[in-house]
Amino acid sequence: MPDTTAQSRAGFTTKEDFHQQARADRFQFHDYYLVDDLLDEEHRMARQAVRDWVKAEVSPIIEDAAMRGKCPTHLFKGLAGVGAFGPSLPVEYGGGGMDEIAYGVIMQELERCDSGLRSMASVQGSLVMYPIYRYASEEIKQKFLPGLGSGDLIGCFGLTEPDAGSNPGGMRTTIVDDGDAYLLNGSKMWITNSPIADLAVVWAKDEEGTVRGMVVEAGTPGYSAPEIHGKWSLRASITGELVFENVRVPKENVFPDIKGLRGPLSCLSKARYGIAWGAIGAALDCYDSALRYSLEREQFGKPIGGFQLQQKKLAEMITEITKAQLLAWRLGTLANRGEATPAQISMAKRNNVMMALEIAREARQIHGGMGITNEYPIMRHLMNLETVLTYEGTHDVHLLITGHDITGLNAFG
Repeated sequence: MPDTTAQSRAGFTTKEDFHQQARADRFQFHDYYLVDDLLDEEHRMARQAVRDWVKAEVSPIIEDAAMRGKCPTHLFKGLAGVGAFGPSLPVEYGGGGMDEIAYGVIMQELERCDSGLRSMASVQGSLVMYPIYRYASEEIKQKFLPGLGSGDLIGCFGLTEPDAGSNPGGMRTTIVDDGDAYLLNGSKMWITNSPIADLAVVWAKDEEGTVRGMVVEAGTPGYSAPEIHGKWSLRASITGELVFENVRVPKENVFPDIKGLRGPLSCLSKARYGIAWGAIGAALDCYDSALRYSLEREQFGKPIGGFQLQQKKLAEMITEITKAQLLAWRLGTLANRGEATPAQISMAKRNNVMMALEIAREARQIHGGMGITNEYPIMRHLMNLETVLTYEGTHDVHLLITGHDITGLNAFG
C-alpha cells in the first residue's frame, strides 16, 4: 500500500524516491544579517570549494559511515585537496596561506556535514601541524609538515589522559633522558585519529616535572594505539588511545624551546577557535532541515510551519545562529590581528556549541518521529554535539575560564 503521508505531500511519487531525496544534501546557506558582507572573496571561495566537495563526496556516505561506526579514512586526501589541513599556516609548511577567518569558514562547512569530519581536519591542522610549525626545529618541520599538509601522513595529538582531562597539569606520562633519546612512558585517552596515525604530537613531563612536547612516530617499538569502541557519538570519526612503553624518542623530535603548559594550551586555543566556527555549521544544517521539513510536512490541513509554536522554534533558531555568526566573525578579526585571547576563544567555543546543541534538540522536535531516523541528519548532529560540548575543554570549564578572566580570581581546584 503506498505511503500517502509525508512523501506524497512533499511531492514524492514512491517511497524509494522519498528516501533518496531525503538523504540528498539539499542544504541552503542561511545568513539573516548578511554577515557574508563582512567576508572577503577569498573566504567565500574557500567555503564554496569545501561545500561543493562535501556535497559531492561526503554527504552521500556520511549517514552510512555513522551508522556502521566506520571512519571514511579515504577522505583525508580529499580534505587536503580542499585546503582543510592548516588553512592559516604558511604554504611553505604545508598550509593554505590563508587567514584565520578562512580557517573558520572551512571548519564551519566541514561540521555542517559532520562533527567527526571537522575533527579529522582540525586535529591534523590545529593540534599536529600547528605545534610542529610553531615549536619544532626546522629539520622536523621539513620532515613532517609537507606530508601532513598533503594528507600523505596522518597525525594525532596526545594530551588527555585517563586521570587528567580538565587538569592537564596532572598528567602522568613521562620522559627520561637516555643518552641520544628520551624514554617515553605513559598513556593518553580519547585521541582522535590515533589508531590510523603515522605520528603523534605528545606532551609529557620530564625529570624536573616540566611539560615538554615532541613528535613520536607510530611503529616505534613500545608504541601502540588501540581503538576505542562502543561510541554513540562521533561515530564517523576514529578514536583511540596512545600507549607508550619505553618508547625511544630521538632528542631532535622534542620541541626545543617550549616548556610548560603554554605549549599544549596554545594548540587547544587554535582548535577551540575552529570549533567555535564549526558548531555553527552543525546548527545551520539542523535549522535548514527543520525549516524545509516544516514547509513540507502537513498536519490539520496546512504545513506545520504555519503554526505559532513551530514558528517560535524556527525564529529563535535563526536568531541564535545569527548571534553566533557575529561572535565568530568578531573573534576571527581579533585572531587575524593576533589579539584573540584564550578567554575570548573559550567564550565563543562554549556559547556556540551549546547554541548548536539546543538547536539540534529543537530541530529534532520539529521533525517529530522522523527526527530520530537517519533519513535526516538531526540525531547524528545531536549525538555528535554532546561530545563537542565536553571536548577541547568542557562546557563548565570554559565558564570558569571566563569567570577567572573577568574577576581575576581562580575558581579551579
